[in-house]
Amino acid sequence: MATVREVVLPHHKKEDGTWNVKIRVTHKRKSSYIDTQHFICGKQIRKDFTIKDAFVLKCINPIVDEYRTKISELGTKLELFDLPRLIKYLTNKGIKIAEEINVIEFGIARVEKLKNENRNASAANILTVVNSLVDYFKSDFVPITEIRTKMLIEYENYLRSERKLIRLNQFKKPIEKTIKGLSDTGLHNHMRDLRILFNNIKDFYNDEDLGVIIVKHYPFKKYKLTNVTESTKQKLTIDQIKGIKDFEPPIGSRMEIARDLFMLSFYLCGMNAVDLWKLENNKSLERVEYNRSKTKSRRKDRAFISIKIPVIAEELFFKYSGTLQSRYSSHLTLDRALSIGMRSIGKILKIPNLEFYDARHAFGDYARNKCRFSKDDVGLALNHKDQSNSITDFYVSKNWNIIDEVQEGVIALLE
Repeated sequence: MATVREVVLPHHKKEDGTWNVKIRVTHKRKSSYIDTQHFICGKQIRKDFTIKDAFVLKCINPIVDEYRTKISELGTKLELFDLPRLIKYLTNKGIKIAEEINVIEFGIARVEKLKNENRNASAANILTVVNSLVDYFKSDFVPITEIRTKMLIEYENYLRSERKLIRLNQFKKPIEKTIKGLSDTGLHNHMRDLRILFNNIKDFYNDEDLGVIIVKHYPFKKYKLTNVTESTKQKLTIDQIKGIKDFEPPIGSRMEIARDLFMLSFYLCGMNAVDLWKLENNKSLERVEYNRSKTKSRRKDRAFISIKIPVIAEELFFKYSGTLQSRYSSHLTLDRALSIGMRSIGKILKIPNLEFYDARHAFGDYARNKCRFSKDDVGLALNHKDQSNSITDFYVSKNWNIIDEVQEGVIALLE
């Protein structure tokens, strides 16, 4: 049996001579206290510290009644709750029905949580979804009940269309931007991230084990994400890679850093820009060891990899390792610089749609199709393979020599 009542704790007197009115919840012989926004002074309480002020009681009683009602509605399920879980259920930020859950507010809180966990890429993806929902609904209050199958179909059409949006520039001034419609891949990723956010909300507010279901609908049961079509973009040829390697950009330009980091990524088995940004400078290094940022939170082995620093990459590695974080506030600003630099190089070398990520694609393509390494070995070199995810890997020790062989074979193609 759980009991709820308003209390004033004598030893919690504030410096101004007032006490906060609290709600005491007792369950299974344990008690916990929930703060309220109400404060009272000595004239409003009796000698035994019970509240005598009628106005304060009128304000507090609805809260107490609400908690008692929620406890009564649990029925026999109440015995499944411990006290902390019961407190969370009662408070729940005042949420009683799905219509009160604001997707935008929850999404912003989720973004901050992801940032605190250093999952900046995931945070950026969710923030993009949140901003887009605000644009679509023209409101910063979007009830979870508005995310329905019909809405998702209409929202998909909206995302595919060209549209004008207001965004703040680097000086916090609003500017109008024209955004092109999303491709199949872009749409798939966006709706995937919206589904992730929706599932986060369901997991937070629902407890299926205890039969507490606030968000009852699931629009993604009927709505299916757009299939991602296989990319038809041509992989870079060896001559094109050589052209980028030998390209002479203006000193200090974005093209220079784009060329350098593109080749460094290629030499280091397609290392991502975010991981290059995080590199620390150490002149004695012979290998670079790191956890791949993109997948480390999803893999048992934390996406750890050890890659040899080949002679051809040493100058670039020691030039940029440990310096990029001082030049760019985040890997996102580095990404933008690389994007601009690669496009500029592509125009001069007549390589259409040249991107930094093409270095990784080229490395994988050459390793498999030109050097004829197995898909497993190529996957290992690209850090796609979770080395703690299969029974076989349990018996096989990690051997970085395999990666070294793939790396040497691909780099030799440039000679």
